[in-house]
Amino acid sequence: MREKVSEGQMRGNLNLKTKITKIHYNKDYKGILLKLLEFASIFYGIGSGLKNTLYDKNIIKPKKVDAYVISVGNITTGGVGKTPVVSEIAKYLMAKGEKTAIISRGYGGKLSNKNINLISDGEKIYYNARLAGDEPFWIAENTKGAIVITSKNRYKAAKFAIEKFGVTKIILDDGFQHRKLYRDLDIVLTDSEKGFGNEKLLPAGPLREGMESFNRINKLVVVSKNIDHTRAEKLAKIMSKKMKVQTQVCYTEPDFVYNIKTKEHLTPGTEITALCAIGQPQQFFTFLKDYKIKDEIAFDDHHIYKEEEIPGEIIITTEKDAVKMLDFNRTDIYALKLKTVINVETLLNTSTL
Repeated sequence: MREKVSEGQMRGNLNLKTKITKIHYNKDYKGILLKLLEFASIFYGIGSGLKNTLYDKNIIKPKKVDAYVISVGNITTGGVGKTPVVSEIAKYLMAKGEKTAIISRGYGGKLSNKNINLISDGEKIYYNARLAGDEPFWIAENTKGAIVITSKNRYKAAKFAIEKFGVTKIILDDGFQHRKLYRDLDIVLTDSEKGFGNEKLLPAGPLREGMESFNRINKLVVVSKNIDHTRAEKLAKIMSKKMKVQTQVCYTEPDFVYNIKTKEHLTPGTEITALCAIGQPQQFFTFLKDYKIKDEIAFDDHHIYKEEEIPGEIIITTEKDAVKMLDFNRTDIYALKLKTVINVETLLNTSTL
């Protein structure tokens, strides 16, 4: 019998941050905790608004580097789907002959992001997922030829990429709120299913910034997290009119499920346990509709797995999670391969590059 994940059933000792995230996407939630979070949001809003005002009025100026900088980010917390889009943009640029670097903060990795960490030089990957972070490692594995760097100081990391590798194009993974480095193009992604949640500022809601930040967006992408893309396409049209910014849809669909050791595909209809540690687990579980899901297990985002936590049965997880399980002594762990379809040429408006 299938056991669905609910607020009380999610596994892995979910932390307070994850529990608060559930409040962010529940517009009907009431209670003293929300009131306390709303009070804290006042101070968060003052700090965020002040920072943006200082940059918007050129009182603080972002630092420029000798390369074209593209930021791919989002307004909200949680998994919107930036990482595959970053990879697709990098592949497009490299196919055009551009030496491309991807710079990430390296969240969740064991390496200190106070340093400049070269995860990949485009040919060799120097660190595993536990050290590099699951997303930078996935990018390095799936974007051959791209320089992948993690660092808190994006400016120094960009300078390093230019001076050491002759990089001409730089992509900031999750860079919208990082205003210290000047960018030539700001691309922002939003989720077709979750949207802006309860539309409140952190920590009461998922918004990282107030509505004033919408003025900085150059291109908006609605990531369709559903088999049926009708909702995403309608939302893209509405947001394009409302925000007066070029908007398009990124189509994310399940492709196939493969064994992370043998690469063998798993036959649809097989009984499995679905397991992940991502910002929005329910969307992943929905993508597995062709399998008999016995159990759904969700851990905190970026969770570092121990082998004993994994049930002794056929597991399907995300590719982001799978990179942290490659050294497990198991042959029954599978990953869901997703297709990411986006018109990168339109997105980048290449006449300006």
